[in-house]
Amino acid sequence: MFNPLKAAQGAGDVAKMVNEARKLQNTLKSIVIHEQKGRAEVELSADMKIRSIKINGEEMNDVRDCLNDAMEKAQKRAAEEMQKMGSLGNLFGGGR
Repeated sequence: MFNPLKAAQGAGDVAKMVNEARKLQNTLKSIVIHEQKGRAEVELSADMKIRSIKINGEEMNDVRDCLNDAMEKAQKRAAEEMQKMGSLGNLFGGGR
């Protein structure tokens, strides 16, 4: 039997999860990792966005943009493949 109180509580749980996910996303954006090896320097945020690439002190914005675009495409493709497999719902009993 449908319980509207339980449904409302579930909606509140979803809103809370969305809010927590947004907080985490903002936190990850603010964490910056700097790595230097030889002539190369890279800065990226913990949400896996490359902020800068320098080689011999020269900014390589085209390389940065290319890598960020490639990573975004890879993430979308991975999400599509997960959907084909039934997403994560099957892991938690939410699948067919």
